[in-house]
Amino acid sequence: MTGTGRLGYPLRGAGQNRRVRATSSSSRCRRPRGGAIAQLRFDKIKIDPTELWDLSSLKGQLPIRDVALEPSHEFGPAATPEKSRGSIVSRSGWFETVAEAQRRAKKRLPSSVYSAVLAGSEKGVTYADNIEAFSELGLAPHVAELHATRTLATTVMGHAISLPVIISPAGVQAVHPDGEVAVARAAANRGTITCLSSFASKPVEEVVAANPQTFFQLYWSGGRETMMRRMDRARSAGVKGLIITLDWSFSNGRDWGSPVIPERMNLKAMAGLLPQVITRPRWLLAYAKTLHLPDLTAPNLAEPGQAAPTFFGAYGEWMQTQPPTWDDVAWLREKWGGPFMLKGITRIDDARRAMDAGVTAISVSNHGGNNLDGTPATIRVLPSVVEAVGHRVEVVLDGGIRRGSDVAKALALGARAVMIGRAYLWGLAANGQAGVENVLDILRGGLDSALFGLGHPSIRDLGPNDLVIPTGFRRTLGAAVPPTQS
Repeated sequence: MTGTGRLGYPLRGAGQNRRVRATSSSSRCRRPRGGAIAQLRFDKIKIDPTELWDLSSLKGQLPIRDVALEPSHEFGPAATPEKSRGSIVSRSGWFETVAEAQRRAKKRLPSSVYSAVLAGSEKGVTYADNIEAFSELGLAPHVAELHATRTLATTVMGHAISLPVIISPAGVQAVHPDGEVAVARAAANRGTITCLSSFASKPVEEVVAANPQTFFQLYWSGGRETMMRRMDRARSAGVKGLIITLDWSFSNGRDWGSPVIPERMNLKAMAGLLPQVITRPRWLLAYAKTLHLPDLTAPNLAEPGQAAPTFFGAYGEWMQTQPPTWDDVAWLREKWGGPFMLKGITRIDDARRAMDAGVTAISVSNHGGNNLDGTPATIRVLPSVVEAVGHRVEVVLDGGIRRGSDVAKALALGARAVMIGRAYLWGLAANGQAGVENVLDILRGGLDSALFGLGHPSIRDLGPNDLVIPTGFRRTLGAAVPPTQS
């Protein structure tokens, strides 16, 4: 796994916690005409060129703006690097950051599909705060006696994962033909859990086949008998845990406008979307190869012997269902009888009620800023929720994760792991299954770098002392539930 040479700059294999030595020389380093990118050709790295490499360590060490990797002809035709907004890109599809994945997703997806993934609510205050709050937290690194090897592995609801990042449930209609199956395969390849939305475009049986470590997510829709049928199907499929999502109040309206989404994706609907689809030939070609139009149904909500409802048909059932009580939550947890997560907690009183209902884990979530606009960022309320439940319930954080240092900050404030949503959807749109793997590698590499700099051998050692927390950063929502009077 090593090469020898005069430069000897460390290259970190994304997500693999290893270093190689890169071979180069002045004869191999050239400045292309009309550009300021030095292309370093590494001929003696004995690794498949399709693997992803983080070259950010070279920045600031060489007198150039950008660095691009050109694979050796030893492994096949070299990919000609391209420059895009100061980032390292190539025609292989690899990207350096989640932000770059989002830029590519915007270029690839029809505007309605991109807008549906972006989503948000009303003014977008919560959506923005979810991301920006992480930038308010600083890191407090050490400079000596650091650890050469580090452990990123953990467990969530009893299931071992190689890094503290799991796939949050999200409908993937029209993002990519392989949808949630591609996401599940990517998560399996990177050793983590995928959580499948009940509104997903792929059947739970196919997703579990792609990744045995699958949790299935439900909304409270259709009443107890309907919920039981859906749970039984998920159990029969082999899912390992159940998630009930309760952080939704059917908010609607966005200041930047909502996407036009048809009830069914038939030829008439495609004709109406033609002006935006025709400008996205790669997206159109991907679906053309399957000989199928994008499926806007929810197969996991189909009643026995009936066709899958449309997305909006399922949404209508959900809207008309009586909202659940805490007794309903306890009933659902008891009937499931296995690992059980409640997603959507931001208040400490709700966290304690969830604990009383017997949940295994809590997801601190505001639905990615898609629900009540003005709800604080989840990273702001995380410490109070962790303190409210102690070690009796696992706490994961969902919302705003865009880089590995964000993961480190969440863990330092008490999260056991984080869930990612838009980040992997951008990756899926940009490069399919490989794009999701790319995103997970970016987060793994960034987390490992943060752990290294903070001087810890394991993610379990992270704590508030590793952070610079500004005054007034935290938010505490909800009062303690008074004791029951006998």
